[in-house]
Amino acid sequence: MFTTTTKINIPKILSDILVSLQELGARPILVGGCVRDYFLNKEVKDFDIEIFDFNSLEEIEKSLKKFGNVKLVGKSFGVLTLKVDGYDFDFALPRIEKKVGNSHTDFEVITNSNLSFEEAAIRRDFTINAIGYDYFKDEFIDPFNGIDDLKNKILKHINEKTFVEDSLRVYRAVQFAARFEFNLDKKTKKLCKKIVLSDELLYLPKERVYEEFKKLFLKSSKPSIGFELLHELGILKYFPELEVLIGCEQDPIYHPEGDVWIHTLMCLDELVEIIEEKKVTNEYKKLCLFYAILCHDLGKPFSTKEINGKITSYKHESLGIKPTISLLSRLTNEKKFVDIVCSLVKNHLAPFQLYLAESSLKAIKRLSLKVNIEDLCLVCLADCLGRDIENKNKCFEATNWLLAQAKELDIENKAIVPLILGRDLIALGFKPSKKFKEILEFAFDLQLDFHLSKEEIINKIMLKY
Repeated sequence: MFTTTTKINIPKILSDILVSLQELGARPILVGGCVRDYFLNKEVKDFDIEIFDFNSLEEIEKSLKKFGNVKLVGKSFGVLTLKVDGYDFDFALPRIEKKVGNSHTDFEVITNSNLSFEEAAIRRDFTINAIGYDYFKDEFIDPFNGIDDLKNKILKHINEKTFVEDSLRVYRAVQFAARFEFNLDKKTKKLCKKIVLSDELLYLPKERVYEEFKKLFLKSSKPSIGFELLHELGILKYFPELEVLIGCEQDPIYHPEGDVWIHTLMCLDELVEIIEEKKVTNEYKKLCLFYAILCHDLGKPFSTKEINGKITSYKHESLGIKPTISLLSRLTNEKKFVDIVCSLVKNHLAPFQLYLAESSLKAIKRLSLKVNIEDLCLVCLADCLGRDIENKNKCFEATNWLLAQAKELDIENKAIVPLILGRDLIALGFKPSKKFKEILEFAFDLQLDFHLSKEEIINKIMLKY
């Protein structure tokens, strides 16, 4: 949806800040995402303000301190941040940037508040991000026709020379195209491919790439658009674990939609709807789910065979752990995150396996020791729904059954807790020794396999030991 009104409705606190800056003699202009998102009727919580005609960063900081705690992000960049009333404000002096090396930090930055808006905006990536708004004149400044590109749903670069200086813009193109469901301009696409071929992406820190993937996952209704663009631009060569999914065949009875790549992209889009329906709000949890579904079939290229005319992928869930770790290592160093994703990948078939086998409670208890069952059910559901099968109702049977059983045991979001601990053995008169481990394992097995109470387990311990 594209807005047609002319006045940006900004929060009262920002209006007061802008007036304060104007009283200094500065000309504050709203820029970037806040202006773009206004046209797209999206909620705005982050505001970028570029301050023209006033060079004293110290005086600007002094003025802003009346409204809250101000932080200087980088003196060379001339950026001040302020968080107040649930809003994030960034204030910056206009600047020009010049690439002087391969690293993302290798830029010469020159701030100059006397630049025109057009001169300052040339450093920006896309026309839709280079629209300014003058609050006091109530007018938009649009030197590169970004408003028309927003209307036409086109993602277009501003300047060829400055665009190629920051290779991260290729990933930004991908996530913007997915988030807004925009088409990438032909010339911009050509530039992106040029950057990919130059291997400039190799110099990007994994943290910056991770952030772009994060926006792709968390802000897109169809992440598949972004991943199709990753493929089209040739970026998958940096993620061979994903590239080999293309053309990896599947049994047409269970996967009439096509190869593993098509299935994975369908699963990503299904997960968006599932997360929204289940009202999952925790960002960390959502990212774990998205990466789990992205990686859930990475083992298929290593396990897919044709046996008696039937395509099989036995043990693909366990064989997918190594490529999952390999892929994630290029995006993050967080071991806990990788472990969670791997646990979901390794067990993504468990809900159906347990359901079809009519497994006992002990199997569900043991599953809780390996993985978060509620999260696993969401991944399993997305996996089942992300295919072109006729009867999708069966997808809910296994996950609903498993989740109900886990909730009954109060282990849907946590591992089952041992009833007998070391302190209990000491209370019974046992002296700490190497035998403790054996006794505790014996007690836990009784709890898991026979659903015994704490008192019953104690009686068994006393009889045996």
